[in-house]
Amino acid sequence: MEEPSSKTSSTVSRGKLGSASESHAPVSTDTDKDDEGYLTNPADWTSEVAISFAEEEKIVLSGFHWEIIYFVRTYYDEHRVIPDVRHVTGHLVAEHGMDKKAAKKLLFDLFPYGYAKQACKIAGMRKPRAWSTG
Repeated sequence: MEEPSSKTSSTVSRGKLGSASESHAPVSTDTDKDDEGYLTNPADWTSEVAISFAEEEKIVLSGFHWEIIYFVRTYYDEHRVIPDVRHVTGHLVAEHGMDKKAAKKLLFDLFPYGYAKQACKIAGMRKPRAWSTG
């Protein structure tokens, strides 16, 4: 399975993609975060915020990470709600032809401490309320 690039996914190409190995300034102190580090306003998100949050989570962002991040943001923009895991895995199934089990495994391999804890946070979402992640 080939990792998506900024040219293979229209969702990924919407934002500024940078290499996670580049040196980046920390998130501006005027970006409001809650007590758990989630943005209080998703509109304050930038790709630099994502990179900084990923570094805090000890994640080096790959093409698949960016694809999921931009999917979460696009879904939120269109529906005004954060997508749950089934929507993200459904996207991976549709875009990459993998089965649901493989898509869910990939999601949790990319974000090992959980979709809500890491993917949603890095994508600049507010902390999701309790929900089923399966």
